[in-house]
Amino acid sequence: MTERELSRVAATHTGIHERLAHQDAGRAPAFDPRRTLPLRVEFVRQVKRRRTQIAFGLLLVLPIIIAVAFKVGGGAGTDAPQWVTLANSGGFNFALFTEFAAVGFLLVVLVALFCGDTVASEASWSSLRYLLAQPVPRSRLLRQKLIVAGALSVAANVVLPLWAFLVGGVFFGWSPARSPIGGSFAGGASAWRLVIIVIYICGQLLVVAALAFLLSVSVDNPLGAVGGAVMLVVVSNILDQITALDPYRHYLPTHFQYSWVDTLSSPIRWDDMIRGSGLALVYAAVFLGYAWLRFDRKDITS
Repeated sequence: MTERELSRVAATHTGIHERLAHQDAGRAPAFDPRRTLPLRVEFVRQVKRRRTQIAFGLLLVLPIIIAVAFKVGGGAGTDAPQWVTLANSGGFNFALFTEFAAVGFLLVVLVALFCGDTVASEASWSSLRYLLAQPVPRSRLLRQKLIVAGALSVAANVVLPLWAFLVGGVFFGWSPARSPIGGSFAGGASAWRLVIIVIYICGQLLVVAALAFLLSVSVDNPLGAVGGAVMLVVVSNILDQITALDPYRHYLPTHFQYSWVDTLSSPIRWDDMIRGSGLALVYAAVFLGYAWLRFDRKDITS
């Protein structure tokens, strides 16, 4: 294959970058791979997308809707779960309730959306070939896409509890936090526990992000990538309810999803959170490693 033919299909087929690197070694390269697809450009592109704006708009509206519902409805009944009965006792408890209500599905969907749509959408728009033909190195394209998607996912996980805390404080006051397990915490202890909760949930959602990213580089349909990651959580949660699967269900990716509740005990119990974090890191490493390997060997021809 001649240099002209190579440049025409640059990076859309596997191994082309390496072969281009050996063409005309004495001539200065026409491009610098380190300057392709800057993070700023990719971040602005993703932030300007309608799905990103709708997602963060939903995160801002949801706590207000819940707070108004509690205010209008007069609070929960005496037979309601402890999380619900304490939701209107202050900003911190309202943030905890909102986080508890959103972590099982809403945050999962948003993380799957940000990470599953990022590469698959380029393929569905037929722009992935043009990104690679600039040529953007494949590993750099994946890295830039993953960094931006991960930043949006973390931002969503930070915005929701922080905004819920502010909304809850305005609606229900700033009284000391009360734990559903029992006891209460001062302001500093409450803030520290909320930070731990957010960090732990971000770690647990690494599994969803990694699987969505793997599916994103494997299919050309963003809906398939997002739906596949959400389906993993749904199936894992169903299997986790079957106690007959002990001890194997302890290795399910969502088994330790709510272990952050242990931060509300005094002192904090770390055992399950450490196990859950380790399991999430293993799953994420496997999914992301396979995503890189698959995309590196894949011919982008669609």
